[in-house]
Amino acid sequence: MKIADARAVVTGGASGLGFAVARHVVAAGGRVVLLDVQEGPGRAAATAIGGATEFIKCDVTSEAEVNAAMQSARAQLGGINLLVNCAGVIGAGRVLGKSGPMAGDFFAKVVHINLIGTFLCDKAAAAIMQANSPGADGERGVIIHTSSVAAYEGQIGQAAYAATKAGVAGMTLPIARELAQFGIRVMSLAPGIFGTPMLSAMPQEVQDSLGKQVPFPSRLGKPEEFAALVQTIFEVPYLNGETIRLDGAIRMQPK
Repeated sequence: MKIADARAVVTGGASGLGFAVARHVVAAGGRVVLLDVQEGPGRAAATAIGGATEFIKCDVTSEAEVNAAMQSARAQLGGINLLVNCAGVIGAGRVLGKSGPMAGDFFAKVVHINLIGTFLCDKAAAAIMQANSPGADGERGVIIHTSSVAAYEGQIGQAAYAATKAGVAGMTLPIARELAQFGIRVMSLAPGIFGTPMLSAMPQEVQDSLGKQVPFPSRLGKPEEFAALVQTIFEVPYLNGETIRLDGAIRMQPK
């Protein structure tokens, strides 16, 4: 499959990595539906990208909303052959913080958004992809998760976040094995320190310091680089069931 033929759903598409992926796909000739819980920013993002871009408000923790959004996206795109899961939260917090132990509800909220939300989107998209006409190698679609280097080197304060990102990476292979019978591939990307809007809000000296921790190239990752790797995954059918680190060779320290 070529990226120009993508009929993509991108969650968390209002900003950051999701926005970069959507913009890249549309620029290459593909079509995109953005899913995001933020309606104002989501509609603004769709307008900014232009072309064949639509927006649907969706809370990925709601199974009913996800199912409805995927069906709406299918109708708007004429089918779905690419899902890129970028919706997520950092969920920073110490297990034993200054105000006491971390609340179980806080941990559960991060799990619901980052891990369960990804799963809900996976199964809803796969149910639609399985009806696609098979292409070369019998391929019908591609699902991409956003994991993180925190899945491997979670820092202090990242217990909830690291657990969810490890979970996202961990379910990649079993889902890929199951969906192989339908010609649907499943991959994960584990980005390092990227220049997303959240990080851009930090002081410049902090951003520079973080960039210098990356062995090479010694800078923050560019969302466009993440988007370019999404295209590679979509277009190379032998990539399946794996998590790819995109991190400039960084290995995170405890804090």
